[in-house]
Amino acid sequence: MPTSHTWNFFRTGGLDQVTLATAADLKALPTLDQKLWVALSCPVKGLELDEKTLALIDSDVDGRIRVPELITAVQWAAARLKDPAIVLRGDDALPLDAINDTTPDGHILLLSARQILANLGKPAAKTIAVAEAADTAKIFSASPLNGDGVIPPEATEDPAVQALIKDIITCLGGSNDRTGSVGVTADKIAAFFAALSAYAAWVEQSATEDIAILGEATAAACATLKTVRPKVEDYFTRTRLAAFDQRALGALNRSEADYLAIAAKDMKITAEEVSGFPLARIEANGPLPLLEGVNPAWAADLAALHTRVVSPILGAAQTSLTEQEWTELTARFAAYETWLGGKQGSAVEQLGLPRVKEILAGNGQAALAALVARDQVLEPEFKAITDVERLVRYHRDLRALLHNFVNFADFYSHDRLAVFQAGTLYLDSRSTELCLKVDGPNPLAAMSKAYIAYCSCTRKDTPPMVIAACFTQGDSDYLFVGRHGVFYDRQGRDWDAVITSIADNPISIRQAFWAPYKKFIRMIEEQVAKRAAAAEAESNSKLAASAEKTANVDKAGPAAAPKKIDIGTVAALGVAVGAIGGALGAVATGLAKLAIWQLPLVVVGLTLVISLPSMAIAWLKLRQRTLGPILEGNGWAVNGRVKINIPFGTALTDVAVLPPGSHRSLEDPYEDKAAARKRRQFTALAILLLLAVAAWFIRKDAEKHLSEDGMAHYFWETDRPAAKTGTETPAAK
Repeated sequence: MPTSHTWNFFRTGGLDQVTLATAADLKALPTLDQKLWVALSCPVKGLELDEKTLALIDSDVDGRIRVPELITAVQWAAARLKDPAIVLRGDDALPLDAINDTTPDGHILLLSARQILANLGKPAAKTIAVAEAADTAKIFSASPLNGDGVIPPEATEDPAVQALIKDIITCLGGSNDRTGSVGVTADKIAAFFAALSAYAAWVEQSATEDIAILGEATAAACATLKTVRPKVEDYFTRTRLAAFDQRALGALNRSEADYLAIAAKDMKITAEEVSGFPLARIEANGPLPLLEGVNPAWAADLAALHTRVVSPILGAAQTSLTEQEWTELTARFAAYETWLGGKQGSAVEQLGLPRVKEILAGNGQAALAALVARDQVLEPEFKAITDVERLVRYHRDLRALLHNFVNFADFYSHDRLAVFQAGTLYLDSRSTELCLKVDGPNPLAAMSKAYIAYCSCTRKDTPPMVIAACFTQGDSDYLFVGRHGVFYDRQGRDWDAVITSIADNPISIRQAFWAPYKKFIRMIEEQVAKRAAAAEAESNSKLAASAEKTANVDKAGPAAAPKKIDIGTVAALGVAVGAIGGALGAVATGLAKLAIWQLPLVVVGLTLVISLPSMAIAWLKLRQRTLGPILEGNGWAVNGRVKINIPFGTALTDVAVLPPGSHRSLEDPYEDKAAARKRRQFTALAILLLLAVAAWFIRKDAEKHLSEDGMAHYFWETDRPAAKTGTETPAAK
C-alpha cells in the first residue's frame, strides 16, 4: 500500500525490524506491509500480558489476535489521546490531561474518568491506573442503576417492587450486574408476566365441573390413578389371558419356585421383593380387590385408590373393580389429564395461585418498566466508564504487544523479556531465560535447530504447566529425561521442574569439539562393560562346570589329553604382532623425519581431522537456529526469521561463574589422595616423556644439520681451484 510515511528499520539478530517510536509511526501502521511484520497472529492465553487486555483486542473472540485487530486497537486509542506516542511508554497510570477532550468520545471519557476517581474517593487525582479503572464494584456501587440493563432489588425502595424482583429471580433466575448484584433484565420481566397470565388462564380453565370432577381433590385423585394405572392394566390383561386358556394360570400367578427364592431371604415389611408380582391372584375375568387379598407391596396404593377415586365416585362400599368399571372410572378423569398435560406458565406455579393473582392485580409491571427506562438513560454514561478501562489498559499494554508483534524489540532487548518468555529455569549449573509455556512437545519445534528441554512444572495449589526451555550455552552431557530443576515464573514464584522430553540439537561449538572424544570414551566404557559382563558370565559358567565336575568325579572317565598349541595360530599371532610393530615403526620413522616445529602441526592436524566435521555440522545448525518454529508450536504465526545466533544465544543462557573478587581454596578435605597422587605422577611422567621425545628430536635434528655441514665442507674443499704455485691437490690428481 503506497504511503508518504518514512519508516525506520533496525537490524537485530540478522532480521530487519520496523522501529515504532513516534505517533506518526502508530498512525501509519495500517500502511506497513504485513510482510515486514515479525508476527501475524498470537494467542490470547499463555503470554505474560494481561489476558483481559488481550480479550478486549480480540474482537471476534476466537482466542487469537491478528493484524487487523491490533491495528483497530491502536487506531481506537490514538483517536482518544492527544499524543498517541504516549502508549509507547507502557506506563501503568494514564494522565488525565493526555485524553483528547476536543472530540465527543474523548470528552465523555474524560468526564467518566473523573467520575470514577470521585467514586473511589480521589477527586483530585491527576492520573488513573488500571486497577482503579477496573474496580467496577466500587465504581458502580454508588448507583444500583448503572446502564447494564440489570435491575437488582436495591434499585428501588418500594418493598412490593423489591419482593416482585425477588419472585422473578426465584422463578426464572437472575443476572449479575456490573457490581456483582443479582437482578432481572427487561426480557425476564416480560417472560415472567407472560407466564403469570398463562398460568392464571390455565387454572381458570379447570374450574368447570367437566374438568375438575372432584374439585380441589381432583389433582390428588389423578395422581393416584397415574401411580397404579400400569399395574392395574397388567392385572386385567392377565385375567383376560386366564379366561382365554386356563393352562396359563400357573405362569400368570408366578411359580412356586419364585416364592421359594423370596421366602429364603429376610423380607422387609414393605414387601418390596414382590412388587413385580401381580396386584392380586389371577382368575379368569376376575375383579380387582382393593382392600383384601392384594399384593403387600401395592396395598397402600390400592387403598389410596379406593379412598381418593373409587369412594367419591362409586361409593365407599365398592371394594373391588371389574375391568369395565376401571375403564369407565379412568374415562371420567380423561378431560382433567388432558388439561393437566397442557399446563401453561409452569415456571411461576411455585408462587401459588393467590400470589399470581395478587401480582397481576398490582402495578408492579409498570414500576419495573420505569426502572428499566431509567437504566437505559444511564447506559451511554456508564459505557464510557468501561471505555475508560479499555483506554487505560491500551495505554499500559499496547507497547508490550507492539514490540512483541510488529517487531521483536523486547526479545532482543538487554533489559526486557518478551511477552512469550515465561520465566527462568535453573538446571545443571545454568539458567536459561528462553522458556515458553506450551501445551506439550511439538515436532515442529525441532526445526528451530535449538536444544529444547520440555519440563513439567508443578506448584502447590496451582494448576501444573509445561514449558519449553532452550539451552543455548554449555553442553548436554547431564541434561536427560527425569532431571530436576527449579523454574521461576515472571511473578517470582518457584516451581518444581522435571525434564519430560528433549529435542536434541547442538548447543555450542565447544561441545561439538569435544563430542567425538566423549563419544569414543563412551564406546570404550561400553565395550569394557560388555567384556566385563561376558568375562563374569564365562567365569560363572566355568565355576558351575567345575562344581559339577567335582560333584561327579567318581563317574568321570579318564582325563582328556591337553590340547596342543596350533602352529597356525602361533604364526597368525606373529604376523599380527609384526604388522602392528611395522605400522608403529613406520609412524615413528615418519615422525623422525619431521622438524621439531612440525610436530605441533601434526597434533593440530589430527585434532582437526577428528573434531572438524562435528564442529562444522554444529556451526551450520547454530547459524540456522531460529525462534519461529518454537513459537509456531505455541499458537503463534511468526512471519520473520527470528534468529538466535551464537552471541545472542550466549546471552540467553548463563553458566555458573564465581563472582568477581571471590577467593577459592583448592584444598578438598574429601579428595581421594591416592588418586590425586597417581594423576600427578601420570602428568609428570607424560611431561617427562614429551620432553624426552622433544630432546630426541632436537638431537636428531642437530646431528642431521652437522652431517649436512660436514658434507658441504668436504665438497667445497674438493672443488676449490689449485693454488697459483701450480701444486695440485691429491684430489685433483
